[in-house]
Amino acid sequence: MSRRSNVTLSDRAFSVWGVLVLVFLFLPIAVVIVSSFNVGRLLVSWDHFGFESFLALFTKAAVRDAVWVSVSTGFVAALVATLLGALAGLAMARHPGKWQLWLLGLLLLVSVTPEIVDAVALLPWMVVLGQDAGLLLFNDGIVRLVIGHSLFSVAVVAYLVRARLVGLDAKLEEASADLYATPVTTLRRVTLPLAMPAVLAGFLLSFTLSLDNTVIAAFVSVSGSTPWPVYVLSALRSGLRPEIAAVSTIMLVLTLVALALVALVLKRAGDSAADIARTMSGG
Repeated sequence: MSRRSNVTLSDRAFSVWGVLVLVFLFLPIAVVIVSSFNVGRLLVSWDHFGFESFLALFTKAAVRDAVWVSVSTGFVAALVATLLGALAGLAMARHPGKWQLWLLGLLLLVSVTPEIVDAVALLPWMVVLGQDAGLLLFNDGIVRLVIGHSLFSVAVVAYLVRARLVGLDAKLEEASADLYATPVTTLRRVTLPLAMPAVLAGFLLSFTLSLDNTVIAAFVSVSGSTPWPVYVLSALRSGLRPEIAAVSTIMLVLTLVALALVALVLKRAGDSAADIARTMSGG
């Protein structure tokens, strides 16, 4: 009874407010999921329940190609951003100096630059490199998308890895060097396992940011390499069809599966980091 009496009106009001905020955040996603089962001509006009919209991913070449371009580009862009960002974060955390302020400033500049500015700057630069300079690699749509999508993600990964390593004691790496391990061995057996949670989180963020990128993709993409966001944007002219919601639902499910896998890997990475600490301390 006493516990119930301690619940004040303000507590109930905050509870109701929290529920309303969650409904406000997730209701649009629920609408998209429900609309994916609509069998009709337009997304906003409900006809009847069915699964025909999901078959568009396999029967319509334009939809299939757009999804494949987004997924493949996102994966490669995430790899590039993770590699460069992890190295930058490692250097800033373990080799600080005056140069670190300059690098942090550049990364901050990349982070706060409006996406439309990046898109306007990337397009003529790639045209100059691909056509004027004769570097045919920059005429490839996938290469353009990977470069454009990985720019911002490099800064995100660098921040995460630096924050992770700064919060960890460097004595484990020093102990590895005292045990005559080479720098490469220390990096592979000690530093990377310790930084792995941040590296995996950066990879996941880079992948999702690439899937969501529309402005840069609309500027730098070429015919034959249209990603899914640009395809959806162009579909607005003729009206959104239920297949848009169906494919979006599939991508949402794949994202949730990826999150579950990353959570499992992060747990194991945390266990391996604890094992390293116990080994180095003689436990």
